[in-house]
Amino acid sequence: MSTELPPSSIPLFPTVAKYREWRQKAFEENKSVGFVATMGALHEGHLSLVRRSLAQNDLTVLSIFVNPAQFAPHEDLATYPRTLPGDLALLEALAMYPGGITQDVRAQTGTFVEVKGFGHQMEGASRPTFFRGVATVVTKLFNAVQPTRAYFGQKDIQQAVLLRRLAQDLLLSHPEPRNVVIVPTARDPHTSLALSSRNAYLAPYERENVAPALYAALCAAEAAWGAGKPKADCVGCARAVVAAKEEEVGGAVEIRFDYIEMNDPETFDVVPDRVTRREWEQEDAERPVILSGAMWVGKTRLIDNIVLGDKSRLGIVD
Repeated sequence: MSTELPPSSIPLFPTVAKYREWRQKAFEENKSVGFVATMGALHEGHLSLVRRSLAQNDLTVLSIFVNPAQFAPHEDLATYPRTLPGDLALLEALAMYPGGITQDVRAQTGTFVEVKGFGHQMEGASRPTFFRGVATVVTKLFNAVQPTRAYFGQKDIQQAVLLRRLAQDLLLSHPEPRNVVIVPTARDPHTSLALSSRNAYLAPYERENVAPALYAALCAAEAAWGAGKPKADCVGCARAVVAAKEEEVGGAVEIRFDYIEMNDPETFDVVPDRVTRREWEQEDAERPVILSGAMWVGKTRLIDNIVLGDKSRLGIVD
């Protein structure tokens, strides 16, 4: 990050060394520190995490870093929104990275972190280098920030669950696994569209009339699961919602599913097609399952999810 930072009433730390001076003082004063990791282009979803941290901690730290290692070479790193002055203004109203991190995995050097066996399903099937990049940079952030608690949004549910596992597997003390908090997805109050920085890519018609079909599809699958239908039928109900939207727009906007699936949150294994909710919960009432999907609306890829069953077991806190 450049050291030429915009004016702000919020303390800004362009280097790890500067931040650690501040963090040491917080340790000495026995103050808790909440942490929100972002790639900037802040929206209400990010701010909901900041508010949660402000309410639960003496101090709150927010990082802004557009992480090249979680973008595949064909993805939108160059055009990803970078809005630091506006981000600081939003925060007022309420870089800490060495070389080696590039988009090209073959050119990456140095130490990287992988969560083996859990990153190839769901989002990992479409973005095979994504979780390696996330796990590496978040580990760096945890080591630099040393937060008492860290906050992540449910919209990126697989990422959030994997980071709780990372904290557990690496025996982190800052934060401890139980203090990696997952906050429910922030949604547009009118359309229920999950808030995301990439929503800025959507044209107004796409955002208001097409993109909400993903969440509507997940809700249809949720209703079918609750009614006792097998997993395959639940997924079929979701696909039918999107197919109806495709017919409605009549080719004016390209719509296509990347995936729609139900997964075990412990292993991320796919729930078998013939399994019903009754069978899934036979030995464990309210056993959770992740119902998630990704969909392209024009040139914009959207993701969303619903946790069926007891979401508190995943660390999701209302």
